[in-house]
Formats: sequence, C-alpha cells, structure tokens
Amino acid sequence: MTVRLVVRTLSELCITAGALIVLFVAYVMYWTGIQADGAVAGQLDTLQREWVAAPADPDPDPAPAPPARRPYAAGRGIAVMYVPRLGDDWEWPVLQGTGTGVLKKGLGHYAGTARLGATGNFSVAGHRRTYGDPFKDFPRLRPGDAVVLTDGTTWFTYRIDRAPYRTVPTDVAVIDPVPRKSGFHGPGRYLTLTTCDPEWGSSHRLIVWGHLDATQPVTAGRPQALDRP
Repeated sequence: MTVRLVVRTLSELCITAGALIVLFVAYVMYWTGIQADGAVAGQLDTLQREWVAAPADPDPDPAPAPPARRPYAAGRGIAVMYVPRLGDDWEWPVLQGTGTGVLKKGLGHYAGTARLGATGNFSVAGHRRTYGDPFKDFPRLRPGDAVVLTDGTTWFTYRIDRAPYRTVPTDVAVIDPVPRKSGFHGPGRYLTLTTCDPEWGSSHRLIVWGHLDATQPVTAGRPQALDRP
C-alpha cells in the first residue's frame, strides 16, 4: 500500500510538473508575443501622433547643440527602425534605454551612445526570442544590408559592414564610439545592433556594425533602401 501511494504521488507530481512546463513554454512562445504585438503597435501609434504634433529636429549632428535639443527621455520612443532583409513588414519602434520593461515594448537604444544620425555609435539592443522575436533572424544579416530609421523628420540609412560577430555579454566595447573589432579606424557615424545568442539562450551576444550611408527628409518620400534585397 505504501509503495502504491508513493508511486501515485510521484506520478501526480510529474503530471503537475509537466503541465507547468507546458504552460511556461506557452507563455514564453506565445503570450509574450501577444503582449509585444500590443505594446509595439501602441509605441508606433504614439510616435506617429507625436511627430504630427511636434516634428523632430532634422539636424542629426549640430555643433553646438541648440538648447531645444533635449536628451532622449528614458523609456520613450525615439525612432522607428526598418530592416528589409528581415521582412517587408519588419517595423519596430526604438525606445530610450535597454531595461527589461523597455525591451518588452520594442528595441532599446543604449544610454550614453550617440543620437540617431550623429557622430559616434548609435547602438540598439533587441530580443532574439520572446516579446515578438524582433531579432529572430539576426544571423541572416549580411554586409551591404540596409538598416533604415526615421525620427519623423529625416530618414537615416545605415549600411551593415560585416556579418554578425559573436562575443560575450561583458564585451561592452562593441558599443564604443569607435567599436573595437568593427573594422572602423576613426570617428564616424556608426550603428551597432546587438541581440542574444544562442537563439533561446543568453550566454553570448551577436553584433553587427554599420555606417551612415545616406539621409533624406521624410518629405522626399521613402528611401530606395527600404526595398527588400
């Protein structure tokens, strides 16, 4: 009787544990995506409304910066990013900061790195998996691919310079103004994108670097770089 009770209890515990694992997997794979869809759509809508009400400063690198050019506000949307290589409908808001709460709503701009289009290194992080999987296909990025951003007034087209580079999370030099191992040898207007590796882990990071290739006012229409390669 005692053995039967123990076996039955263990069986019930295994069933319960299995159910919890299934629920957790469902949460990670589906529910976080549903949450992200709503949050991303809300951020895109907010940015569009703000740009209509008060367009962004079109000068990407003034010298000296005018008083009206305020720092990016933590947690607020600052731009929209498009990467044609990742899909015709790939469109993600970029928010200021890289905290957990921010990356549930979109991509995150590393505090302390350059402003969009400015001299320095405009650096952005995004989830590889969960919360909409923005960088799921990150390994597909190749030299020459376009990464296009807009702040509501100007289109900024960056070009990727090398295939994804794998490193460890403590390698913070990848977002330096002139990032190490990027191949850049002096000041410029650079872009860094970072995400986790492996696909469902976070032991390493994948990095791509790019340079600012072109700008044009939004009033001139969509840049040709938005055409999928």
